[in-house]
Amino acid sequence: MNLGAPDTGDTAWLLVCTAMVLLMTPGLAFFYGGMVRSKSVLNMMMMSLSAIAVVWLLWLVFGFSMVFGDNVIGGWIGDPLQFAGLGDLLGGTYSGASVSIPLVGTVPALVFAAFQAGFAMVTVALISGAVADRMRFVPWILFAGLWATLVYFPVAHWVFSLDGLTSATGGWISNRLGAIDFAGGTAVEINAGMAGLVLALVVGNRRGWPREAMRPHNLPAVMLGAGLLWFGWFGFNAGSALAADGVAAVALVNTLGAGAMSMAAWLIVEKIRDGKATSFGAASGVVAGLVAITPSCTAVTPIGAAGIGIAAGALCALAIGLKYRFGYDDSLDVVGVHLVGGIVGTLMIGLLASADMPAGVDGLLYGGGLHQLLVQFVAVVVVMVYTGVVTALIALGLKAVMGVRADAQHEADGLDEHEHAESAYDFAVGHGGSGGPGLFGKG
Repeated sequence: MNLGAPDTGDTAWLLVCTAMVLLMTPGLAFFYGGMVRSKSVLNMMMMSLSAIAVVWLLWLVFGFSMVFGDNVIGGWIGDPLQFAGLGDLLGGTYSGASVSIPLVGTVPALVFAAFQAGFAMVTVALISGAVADRMRFVPWILFAGLWATLVYFPVAHWVFSLDGLTSATGGWISNRLGAIDFAGGTAVEINAGMAGLVLALVVGNRRGWPREAMRPHNLPAVMLGAGLLWFGWFGFNAGSALAADGVAAVALVNTLGAGAMSMAAWLIVEKIRDGKATSFGAASGVVAGLVAITPSCTAVTPIGAAGIGIAAGALCALAIGLKYRFGYDDSLDVVGVHLVGGIVGTLMIGLLASADMPAGVDGLLYGGGLHQLLVQFVAVVVVMVYTGVVTALIALGLKAVMGVRADAQHEADGLDEHEHAESAYDFAVGHGGSGGPGLFGKG
């Protein structure tokens, strides 16, 4: 990290992308909130939104430093004190003729820190969909904080901390192993998907699942959430270039193409399998494609991105049925979409990567041999094993100490009432009287 004057174009681009990424967590709240039953929609949305506060506090105090600090403990995490409180990102001359502030590349280090905080927030929030309708709010908050500290920050260091970016030596997956993961197929998608599977197993299935129908209560909210996520994902992927340049252009175009083709593939699978193409399937298909293109958006051509989108849409549409076969209640298909989609996108780099693209690597189908595919496979397996083991320890510890599951009656009544003393929808009609004005303001 050095002092200097930021490039105004790159800084403007990253400021916009940071706002887009930060919008993804509220967008996820709509996406998840529409999927659950009406009696627990506020609880579901609160689980997503609360990740913003939990993660930012940790990020400010030591999280950014654990991800982007110099290697410690054999390179498994960054030095948690190096950028504690974001102190080393401050100082310098911010205005006037000779601006000189801490930079990451050509952008202010503070903007980079806020941009990366958005990644951590949405990753934590993603996990909540696997335990919708049944996990108590306070244990969720504690789980979110512990998981971010013990799982996300170390894995993000392995993947996102590039040598020379903010410290001399960065994480081992990107720098030593040589795996390609531009914006978080392992650190975000596989990480959250694996954690969701483990947490769902520890918390247990919803009472009545799968015998009772537990349909989405608000499909327009689901589609709104999917649209907000797609919008934010352009910042997520293209913003990771940290510059308004050709790399960002490739990432943006591939993000568009993969999302579109994945939606089409999901709908085709639905039509063949169920006889109907649904709005719920369209929203889910978009997200599956965006998940899969996240690691590969600068490694493949637009045709390759379309292929990844088609594969992700079809495979994820089929994978959501696995929970019925194996009996785990992944309420909102975090496993079927994010874990499976993340694996598909990360591994297909080893098949479809083209050296003509910014990542500069050829996959198997472009004459590059098996090496990159094997490297990608190792990254997938290591992240899944680490995340699975540590998530299980966190979840089992909380379950033993304070319990994580909602009371049976509370679950039946809905978590909105018992966890938050609120209801998303008030269907009562006012009739006036001593309590105040009635309907239309008349006494």
